[in-house]
Order: sequence, then structure tokens, then C-alpha cells
Amino acid sequence: QVQLVESGGGLVQAGGSLRLSCVASGRAFSNYVMGWFRQAPGREREFVALITRSGGSTYYAESVKGRFTISRDNAKNTVYLQMNSLKPEDTAVYYCAADRSITTTANYDYWGQGTQVTVSS
Repeated sequence: QVQLVESGGGLVQAGGSLRLSCVASGRAFSNYVMGWFRQAPGREREFVALITRSGGSTYYAESVKGRFTISRDNAKNTVYLQMNSLKPEDTAVYYCAADRSITTTANYDYWGQGTQVTVSS
């Protein structure tokens, strides 16, 4: 089992920045691909970014490429999502997830409880 706890969400004006964190406990963090997903009201959960086990490779949704950066610190069992140049359409609940596979589909094995990000115009 892997337990994931996100933090760092909040209310920010358009153009601002936020940094989300996700701390993992349980099985070896470095064994898992880590992903960030988001879900806006009335919409399906969508892929945002992922990072491979060693942190050597990252993948992003086109909608966030160039604005968001995913990173991880395996010594701290933590994955981060730095979000810059935020837009109102980035408003959503953001979820951290862990899986053994590199995938952008929302069928990861483990999920956090989510953290709300609201971007005002």
C-alpha cells in the first residue's frame, strides 16, 4: 500500500504561481511512477504531468506544457508540481497518484485525497 497526501492548493489570481506537494508513505516511493491529475466540476479527471521513478523523464499535457514543472525528491518521498502563469481554466481539484507503469490514463493504483486550486480572473 502507498498513502499519498497532497498540499499546497489555494486561491491565486491569474498569472500567479502555486507549488503543490505530495508526500508518500508505505512501500518504496522510488519504485513508482508519480503523476498529477486534475478534475474540474462536471468534467472527467485528466492527466497533467508524470515523472518516472528516477526523475529522469517527465511528460506533460499540452495544456500545461511550458507552465507547469513536475519534480520529485526520492529521499523525501515527495513529488512536486510547480504551476506558473496560472489561468482560470486551471481551476480544479489536483490529485497525486502512483503507479508502476508509465501511463497518462487515470487508472493509477494509488491516489491522494486531492487539493483544490482556484484561479481567479
